[in-house]
Amino acid sequence: MLRLALAYLRERSLLSALNVLLLSLAVAMLVILLNFSAQMSDRFERDAQGIDLVVGAKGSPLQLILSSVYHVDMPTGNIPLSSIDLLRGDPAVARVIPVALGDNFRGFRIVGTEESYAQLYDAELAEGRMFTANSEAVLGSKVAEETGVTLGQQFVGSHGLVGDDGGAHEHHPMETVGILAPTGTVMDRLILVSVETVWDVHGIEHDHAHGDHDHGEDGHSHDHEAHDHGEAAHSHDHEAHDHGAHDHEAHDHGAHDHGAHAHGAHAHDDAPAAIAEPAEEQPMRAGGFQRPDALAPEVTALLVTYRSAAGAVRLPSMINRQTDMQAAVPAVETTRLLSMLGVGIDGARLFGWLLALIGGLSIFVALLNAASAREGELALLRMMGANKLQVFGTIIAEGVIIATAGAILGLLLGHGLLAVAASMFRPVQEMGLDPLHFEPAEITIVLLVIAIGVVAALIPAWRVFRADLTRILARAT
Repeated sequence: MLRLALAYLRERSLLSALNVLLLSLAVAMLVILLNFSAQMSDRFERDAQGIDLVVGAKGSPLQLILSSVYHVDMPTGNIPLSSIDLLRGDPAVARVIPVALGDNFRGFRIVGTEESYAQLYDAELAEGRMFTANSEAVLGSKVAEETGVTLGQQFVGSHGLVGDDGGAHEHHPMETVGILAPTGTVMDRLILVSVETVWDVHGIEHDHAHGDHDHGEDGHSHDHEAHDHGEAAHSHDHEAHDHGAHDHEAHDHGAHDHGAHAHGAHAHDDAPAAIAEPAEEQPMRAGGFQRPDALAPEVTALLVTYRSAAGAVRLPSMINRQTDMQAAVPAVETTRLLSMLGVGIDGARLFGWLLALIGGLSIFVALLNAASAREGELALLRMMGANKLQVFGTIIAEGVIIATAGAILGLLLGHGLLAVAASMFRPVQEMGLDPLHFEPAEITIVLLVIAIGVVAALIPAWRVFRADLTRILARAT
């Protein structure tokens, strides 16, 4: 039956090839959609692990999440350095990780942050060590693989987050001191440096401001003498420097002089009230460190992990209402994004199955016409000893062969197109889409397409099965 079915398909090879192509296009579309939606959802979940809240400049909360967590969009701006202490002083906050963006190296983002950022993704060093000084960099596995940069090698970042259109920072090279092992997360495509390195590259005076702000995860532990940086130069005495009686000019974040800044933005006894910072004291910078007037030490965003569920109830609304910053929840924004994309994906998936049904209909028409044209041959087969089931099986085999060939070709075509997209388009690369990843649901797609081929062949096969041999032979003679 199989040899006879193959012989019949070769007899009308062009029509058979067109039916295979039609089914393969349907399968390829379904495979691409399946992998895109499944891998994107999984990647979003892995990249946001351990991040309960993102605090950044006012703007689109989705843009804030995409730029600061997934690194696929432009930042909404910068926020004052004092916001780190404001959040670390809150009893509901377990961890605050600053993120400073603005530059890239060959399309890979340079992220100013702390060592705890790598710990979010359980990233381990494959070579070298973590950065401990300014101008030292740790490369993600994909960065090292695609750029060829090795330990001890220096490189120069470019202004902006995409390509080198913003010009290179040749005056400030960075040295590779570590390379991370693959994590399967966004970490693989990032270059980690200290926040101070980002400031230095952009000519921002900071006097180790970030080091003075880094109190660890549990808040503040310094006294007022250690907290006072040059009070004589600013006409501050110890009583005037008390947290309950700040001079507003000394507290001005727009000037952001660190001697005047001196962590006076927070109240140790009442963390919620500390976040209620006056709106006029929040300088905004658009798109990360990209404006020439952004001279104060700032950060792009803060990645927050809660210590207790109380933080999820209180902190976001407080930040959004009482400061010039915004708080965005990754889980909420990614769910919203996936729901918006889901409408388009569902529509494309429906079109894919419609294409598969059209392919099945094409197989049905082709087999029905072929069965009608071959009635005499099939009747002779019956007279030569072939039983009804064998003749019936020959027609079914034709439908199964076409459907199976279309399904297999569609699988190869789908993953091939994913590979082409991953190699040609930067957003697909940044998403970390793996073209070789195989979803178990792809087996279901293949089986359903083969079932369509079987169903399409049933009516022509049944017609041959019920054929009257005497009538057919009489008509043939």
